[in-house]
Amino acid sequence: MNLGVQELLIILFIILLLFGAKKLPEMARGMGTALKEFRKAAKEGEESEGQGPKTS
Repeated sequence: MNLGVQELLIILFIILLLFGAKKLPEMARGMGTALKEFRKAAKEGEESEGQGPKTS
């Protein structure tokens, strides 16, 4: 499903109407922080998988 420029602008306009211009930067900042934490946790999970229990 490809979204064109017009569809994205309509979606952004609806979000702007729902949440207001003042709240959008706060929401974007929160989403950025959440994404950063998710990536950090995913990377730590990959590293811990590679360091499984040693069998000797």
